[in-house]
Amino acid sequence: MIWLVALHFVVGLTVVALGDRGDRRTLAVGAVAPAAVLIWLATELGSVLDGSVIDESIGWAPGLGLSIDLRLDAFAASMVLLVSGLGVLVLLYGLSYFPRQRSGLSRLVGLLVCFSGSMLGVVLADNLLLLATFWELTAITSFLLIGNEHTQQAARAAAFQAILTTGLGGLAMLGGFILIGTAAGTYRLSEILADPPSGSTVTAGVFLALVGAATKSAQYPFHSWLPGAMVAPTPVSAYLHSATMVKAGVYLVARLALPFGDTPGWRPTVVTIGCITMVVGGLRALRQNDLKLLLAFGTVSQLGFMFVLFGSATVATVQAGCLLLLAHGFFKAALFMGVGVVDHQAGTRDLARLPALGRQWRPLGAMLAVAAASMAGVPLVLGFVAKEAAYESLLHQESVFGRVALCAVVLGSVVTFAYSARFVVGTFVAPARRGAGSLSVELAPRGGFLAPIAVVSFATMLFGLVPALLNRLVGVATGVLGAGHLGESTSAHLAMWHGFGAALVLTLATYALGAAVHRWSATAVKAFARAAELPDGTDVYRSILRSMNRLADVVTGTVQNGSLPVYAGVVLLAAAALPSVALWTGDDLPALPPFSDGVAQVALAALVIGAAIAAASVRRRFAAALFLGTVGYGMAGLFVVRGAPDLALTQTAIETLTTVLFVLVLRRLPDRFERTTAIAGRPARLAIALGVGAMVFVFALVAASERVGPPVSDEMTARALDDGGGRNVVNVILVDFRGFDTVGEITVLAAAAIGAVALARAGRQPGDAVGDPVGGAVGQSGPVHIVRRVFNIDQSVSVIFYVMNVASLYLLFAGHNQPGGGFVGGLVAGASVALRYVAGGIDEVRRISPLKPWTILGSGVMIAAGCALTPVLFGHPVLDNGAWSMDVPIIGYVKVSSALVFDLGVYFVVIGLVLMVVEAFGERFAVARSTVPVDGIEEASA
Repeated sequence: MIWLVALHFVVGLTVVALGDRGDRRTLAVGAVAPAAVLIWLATELGSVLDGSVIDESIGWAPGLGLSIDLRLDAFAASMVLLVSGLGVLVLLYGLSYFPRQRSGLSRLVGLLVCFSGSMLGVVLADNLLLLATFWELTAITSFLLIGNEHTQQAARAAAFQAILTTGLGGLAMLGGFILIGTAAGTYRLSEILADPPSGSTVTAGVFLALVGAATKSAQYPFHSWLPGAMVAPTPVSAYLHSATMVKAGVYLVARLALPFGDTPGWRPTVVTIGCITMVVGGLRALRQNDLKLLLAFGTVSQLGFMFVLFGSATVATVQAGCLLLLAHGFFKAALFMGVGVVDHQAGTRDLARLPALGRQWRPLGAMLAVAAASMAGVPLVLGFVAKEAAYESLLHQESVFGRVALCAVVLGSVVTFAYSARFVVGTFVAPARRGAGSLSVELAPRGGFLAPIAVVSFATMLFGLVPALLNRLVGVATGVLGAGHLGESTSAHLAMWHGFGAALVLTLATYALGAAVHRWSATAVKAFARAAELPDGTDVYRSILRSMNRLADVVTGTVQNGSLPVYAGVVLLAAAALPSVALWTGDDLPALPPFSDGVAQVALAALVIGAAIAAASVRRRFAAALFLGTVGYGMAGLFVVRGAPDLALTQTAIETLTTVLFVLVLRRLPDRFERTTAIAGRPARLAIALGVGAMVFVFALVAASERVGPPVSDEMTARALDDGGGRNVVNVILVDFRGFDTVGEITVLAAAAIGAVALARAGRQPGDAVGDPVGGAVGQSGPVHIVRRVFNIDQSVSVIFYVMNVASLYLLFAGHNQPGGGFVGGLVAGASVALRYVAGGIDEVRRISPLKPWTILGSGVMIAAGCALTPVLFGHPVLDNGAWSMDVPIIGYVKVSSALVFDLGVYFVVIGLVLMVVEAFGERFAVARSTVPVDGIEEASA
C-alpha cells in the first residue's frame, strides 16, 4: 500500500516539474496513480468483503510511536473506492474541460494528484500520528488548489481562510490524538478502537479530535471556508466535495463513533452540530443563484446529515451513514461536473442568466436529474435507499434527543428536496419558460465531456435499483467500525422497498413539503431562509481576523520599540534567568572538572577568549570578522588537542569560507560600527553577556553530571562499522544514525541561501541582475571594480582551484572511513569557488558550471531526501543503509554504500549555498584597458 500512496506524489511532483511544457495530456498521466489504486483494490476487495484486513507497517521511530502503519478494511475500501474512482473520472473529465494549452495546468494536475494521495493516506493510515500527517498534507494541497489562480484576490483570500480554519482544527486534532495515544499506550488506531481507553484525558482528546473533524468537514460554525473554495476550477471543486478533504472529518467521526459512543457528551455534541449544519446549509443553498454555491451549501448540509448519522452511534445509523457517504460521493461528483459543463459551454452558471438549453442538452439533463434525485432522496436511486435507512434508524431511537434529531433531519431533507428541485428546474426548465435565448447547437456537450458524468449517474441508479449489491460492503464496514462493542448483528439487508411504515410516511411528507417550498415565490423563499438564519460564518471569521489584527497592533506597539539590541537582550536575559531559577533552587552544583589536560589547551583557550573580547571591542567591521575567524580556528585547535580530527577539519573549512563570505557582505556596509549606545547602557550589555556566559557554563556542568544512563556515543561507536558500514563515527552519525536530522539541516541551509538572495535583491532597483552592484549595474553610476588580470595569478588560481576540488572529492569519498565527508568536502569546494571569485569576479564564477546555483542546491536536497526515503518503497526503514561491492579491473576491490549517495547530496547543497551567496553579494570585475601595471584592485568611477 505504501508504494501506491508514494506513487501519487511521484506522479504529481513529476507533472508539476513539467511546468508550462505540460499540456492537457498531463491529466491522463495524472490518472495513472488513482487507476493503479483501483486495480489493486479490485484484486483485494474479495478478501476484504470476507472480513479480512490487509496491514502494512514500516518502522520509523518505534520508541516515539512513529511508524508507517497502513490498514485496508471494508470501510477504508469504500473510501478508497471514492477517492481513487472519482479521482480517475475527474482527471479524465478535465481532458474536455481544460483547453489543450493552459498556463499552470501541469501545476494544477500535479497538485490534484498529490491531493488524492494525501486523502488516500488519511483513509489507509492506522497510526494516529501518520493520519495527522496526511491530514495536514490535504490541507496544504487544498490550499494550493483553491488558490490556483493566485493573481486573483478572491482566490488568495479563500485559500487562506481554508488553510487557517482547517489548520487550526488540525492542531487541535493532533493534540487530541496525543492525549488518546498516551492514555492507550499506543498510537495504532486499530488497537485503540479495539480496546478504547477511558477517563477525563480521553474525553478531552476525543473532543479535540472532533474539533479537527468539524473544521475539515465544514460543520457549523466552521462551514464558511467551503463555499469560498468555489473559486477553484470546477474539477477541483467536484473532487474536493465528493470524495476528498470534506469527507476526512466524516471519516474520522465514523471511526470514533461506535468505540467512543459512550464518552460523556459525544452523542449530543456531534448530533447537535450535525443537525444545525444540515438545516443551515440547506436554507442557504435555497438562496443561491450561482449553481456552484448552491451545490457547495448543499454539501455543507449533507455533511451535517452524515454527522448526525455517525454521531448517533448505533449500528443502524452507522449503516445509513455508510450508504449516504457513497451516495453523496456519486451524486455530488455528477452534479459538480455537470455544472462545469454548463459553465464551460454557456459561459455562466447564474440561474438568472442561463440561456435555454436545447434538446441536444437532454442527455446531460437526464444525468443531472438522476443525480439531483439521489440528492433529494427520490426512489430508484441510491440516495433514496440511504435516506430511507436514515429515517428508519432514527425512528428506532426512543430517547427524546433521538426524536429531536429525527425532526431536524426531516426538516433538512425537506429543504434538500427544495434546492434539488430548484437546481434541475432552474437549469433546464426555467430559462425556456422566461423566454431566454437558446444556446447554439454547436455548444452542446459531446460524449467525452459527458462520459465521466454518465458513469457516476449510472452507478447511482444501479445501486438504487439493486441496493443488495452493497449488502456485504456496508455490513462488513459497519463491523470494522466497532459494532462489536454493542453486541449487535451488523448484517445489512438493503432493499429499494421495505413496505409501508412510518419511514415511508415521513418520506411522502418530505416530498410534499419540499415541493411546496420550491413552489413558493423567490421572495418567500428568501424570507423563510432569513427567518431561520444563524450568524453568518464568513462574517464571524472576518470579525475574528479584524479583532486579532487590532490586538496585534496594540501588543506590537507596546513591546516592540524598533531596537534590535533590546530584542536580543530580552531574549538572552530570559534564556539566562529562567534556567538559573531551577539550577539555584535545586541540588548542589557539581564539582568543577580538571582545569586542563595540558599547556596546549590553556594556550588555545586564551587565544579564543582574547579573540572573542577583541571581536566585541574593535570598531572596524572587517577586523571583527577576522577576530571571529580566530575564535573559530582556536576551537578547531581544541578539537585537534582532544582527538577529534574530523570536527577540526570541518571547523577549519567553515572558518575559511565564512571569512570570505563575511567580506562579501561587509563591503556593502560602513567600514566602522557606529557608537549608538549610551554610556549608561553599556554596563547592562556587559551584565547580560556575563550572565549568559556563566549560565551556559553552569548548565554544561550540570548536564554532564546528571547523566543517568550510558552515553549514546558508546553504542554509536560500537555499531558504526557493523551497522553503518564506516569507521568514521562522526560521518556515520550524520549520514546514517541521525541522517534525518541532516536532511532537516541541509533544508535549513537551502532556506538560508534563498534568504540571502532575497536579502540582496531587496536593495536592487527593478531590472538589475543578480551579480550587479546594489544601486546600479555595470556601466551605470556607482562603484565598479577595475582590475588588471595578472597571468601568474590567473594560472596559479586555476591550478589551486583544481587541486582543491580534487581534495574535496577525496574528502567526499574517503569520509565514511577517514576524516572528511560531504559537508567538509563541499566546504573545500566552496572555498575554491571563493578563490575563483577573488581572481575574476562573478563572471569567473559563472563559468565554473553550466548549471544554475539553485539547480545545484535543489538537486542536493532532492538527492539526500530521496536517498532517505527510497528504502521505504522496498519495505525497509527510512535511511536503511545499503552497500554494493565489486572487484574492478586495475582498481581492485570497490565498495559503494547508500551513505555515499546521501553525502553527495550534502556536498551539492554546500556548493550550491556558496554559489548562491556569491551570486547574491558578488560583483562583476571590469578589466582595465590601461597598460599601466595595476597591483590588486582599485576603485574607479565607471
